[in-house]
Amino acid sequence: MRPSTHHARSARGLLGALLTSLVSLAALLTTASVAQADTSICQPFGTTTIQGRYVVQNNRWGTSAAQCITATDSGFRITQADGSVPTNGAPKSYPSVYNGCHNTNCSPGTNLPAQLSTISTAPSSISYSYVNDAVYDAAYDIWLDPTPRTDGVNRTEIMIWFNRVGSIQPIGSPVGNANVGGRDWQVWSGNNGSNDVLSFVAPSAVPSWSFDVMDFARQAVSRGLAQNSWYLTSVQAGFEPWQNGAGLAVTSFSSAVNTGSSGGDPGNPGNPGGSTSCKVAYATNVWPGGFTADVTVANTGSSPVNGWQLAFALPSGQRITNSWNANLSASSGAVAASNVSHNGQIAAGGQVTFGFQGTVDGTFAKPAGFSLNGNTCTTV
Repeated sequence: MRPSTHHARSARGLLGALLTSLVSLAALLTTASVAQADTSICQPFGTTTIQGRYVVQNNRWGTSAAQCITATDSGFRITQADGSVPTNGAPKSYPSVYNGCHNTNCSPGTNLPAQLSTISTAPSSISYSYVNDAVYDAAYDIWLDPTPRTDGVNRTEIMIWFNRVGSIQPIGSPVGNANVGGRDWQVWSGNNGSNDVLSFVAPSAVPSWSFDVMDFARQAVSRGLAQNSWYLTSVQAGFEPWQNGAGLAVTSFSSAVNTGSSGGDPGNPGNPGGSTSCKVAYATNVWPGGFTADVTVANTGSSPVNGWQLAFALPSGQRITNSWNANLSASSGAVAASNVSHNGQIAAGGQVTFGFQGTVDGTFAKPAGFSLNGNTCTTV
């Protein structure tokens, strides 16, 4: 398993007994449900699959101390993170969730590696849950290589530091600032002895974000650290802890790669000739200070959508408080809704529905538009 190569669980008596038995049975069923939904991993390089399309890995390599993670339907959380390593060296692990190929283990149905010149968009969303009693960074990794390799260390690693706590810093040194994806970043560049590392460090903690991976890949190309003929082999989101880390979590993750000049088929990104049609119905119930929204996403194309992400922007003053039938990357602003385990496919001519409830401050308005796996949808 490749390490992260950077600073990175009587009648009354009879009636009582019956009630006790029923409560025990209900508790057993609940426990079984939870046990089935969540998977604990304590093996140093143990992995599992979530949503039928992403891999969650423990990836403890820098210390012999115990580390355990629990994979959930939408991400993972660190449940045990013993030991520490010096903050002037490499982190002790990089537990993460990924789309693509890592040390020959490729996520189900991925179309990575893919040549950069063939990728039109690579929409992704990530939500983190942070803790303060640890030293760590929350990092999103983008791996690039001249060849479509599925093993070993790639030539260039792009890191997006969503948060850092403690006296740690990226590989190399600062080389300036850049605005990428509409956000400002401090840029670091260096080499760790195995590969080039280009890091984008957020000036303050970013809890969630939806963005296009290609915006960062193009930064690497423009800086001479990659070429358009190179391949995107994987994208990964997780944490690099140096000290402690229990409680850190990726609460949601989604990734898609659309190839072909027209953006490809949202259900089969490797087929640039496929249909990209989609239609969204946004039905609402509004009252003073609150609202609900039922969102229906229809695939009007000719091929099935296998794994979906619907991106939209909530108007100012609106905040989501709970949702159903989808994982949401954020509660306000730019939101990416992705499928849960039971509704990942939208058949050609089919549809899925999810919804949420929220609060509203001011005049209510609907989102201006929607995109499905990077492709603009019509709104009805």
